Amino acid sequence: QVQLVESGGGLVQAGGSLRLSCAASGRTLSRYGMGWFRQAPGKEREFVAGIRWSDGSTNYADSVKGRFTMSRDNAKNTVYLQMNSLRPADTAVYYCAAGVVGRNYEYWGQGTQVSVSS
Repeated sequence: QVQLVESGGGLVQAGGSLRLSCAASGRTLSRYGMGWFRQAPGKEREFVAGIRWSDGSTNYADSVKGRFTMSRDNAKNTVYLQMNSLRPADTAVYYCAAGVVGRNYEYWGQGTQVSVSS
């Protein structure tokens, strides 16, 4: 089992920044990938960003490339999502997820609300 706890959401004006954190516990994560997903009201959950714990390689949805940066802190077993130049369209509940690389994401956090006002 992997437990994931997100934090850092909130309300921000368009153009502002927020940093989300996701603290992981329960297993050694070297074989895992971590991801951030989001779900806006009335929409399906969508992938935002992902990182491989082993080498730190990242990938991003086109909608956030150049604005969001995902990173990890091995010592703290924590991943981050730095979100800059936020837009109202980024408003959603953001979820952290974990899964063995090459498999579906298996573990999910409880979600944190991000609201961007125009």
